[in-house]
Parts: sequence; structure tokens; C-alpha cells
Amino acid sequence: MKNNIVLIGFMGVGKGSISRTLSKMLDMLVLDTDDVIVSMEKREIKTIFKKEGEGYFRDLENKVCRWMAANIDHTIIATGGGFPIYVDDVKALGRVIYLKNSFKGIMDRIESSHNPKKKLKKRPLFKDQKKAKALLESRLEKYAAAADITIDVEGKTVAEVIAEITEALKPAPVGTDA
Repeated sequence: MKNNIVLIGFMGVGKGSISRTLSKMLDMLVLDTDDVIVSMEKREIKTIFKKEGEGYFRDLENKVCRWMAANIDHTIIATGGGFPIYVDDVKALGRVIYLKNSFKGIMDRIESSHNPKKKLKKRPLFKDQKKAKALLESRLEKYAAAADITIDVEGKTVAEVIAEITEALKPAPVGTDA
């Protein structure tokens, strides 16, 4: 298994913020799968969806996963919200950590951020909150199934989440059942 930490979860859950803070603490590089796709395609994700459709985008996610699995090590990988749903083998990338939050918790996090309008604009799906909530609920089991570790981030600070992640990543002491 790769020595990567892979963060999964719904959009707006904090994968980007947590990955950046964790990278400084663990002295690891951060790669965001959406950013890799934007760089590869030289266009924004919303443009890819609009011009090529979701199927094309999901194919790109699988291509990025295969490339990362073959070439990336000792890196924190922040994924798009659908990545673990549509990618064939997310566990090939490393230890998968599911950042779990309720829809209300995600909305509270976004609305209390320093620039909530920008964060919401970046996530156009949130314009229809009923649809976004239904999408989150449809993905919950798949997120849990894809994860090696689940961290409930509801109402927690980045520092609290980082502390839980680093504790969860510690190897079990030799001679214990833990």
C-alpha cells in the first residue's frame, strides 16, 4: 500500500483545509484530485461538466487515480466529493480517511467561513440544498465502505480533526489487539 493519506467526503466538508494543515504538520505534499484534473485539462471542472458531461469527468478521475497510484507516494490526497463513489480503486492510493459530517454541519461550516459567498459559488450544487442533501445521503454508505478510517468532523475545529487523524494513523502498540 502507498504511504499516502487520502481524504474523502462530501463537498464542503473541509478536505482542503484539513489537508493543507495536515501537510504542514506531517511534512507531506498535498495534491487535490480536482486541481490535477484542472491542470491536465487546462480548464475548470464546471466547463468540463458543461462541455463534455459527467461521464467524461468521471473517466478523468479514474485516469488521475491510476496515475497517482503508480506515481505518488508520501502525499496527502484530497479528493472531489464524487471521487470515491466513481473511482474503481481509491484504496490503491493509500490510507483512506472519510471526513463525515451532516448536511447541516457542512452548511454551517461554509456559512461561518471567511468568504461564504465564494465557497458557495464554487459549489453550484448547493443552490438547490434539497438536491444537495439528497446527494449526500445517497453517498453515505459508499463513503463509509471506501474508508479505512472514519472521522466525524461535525462541529469540530480543524485542529481537533487533525488531532483525531494523527491519533488514528498511529500504529497499534506491539503485542496488543488494538
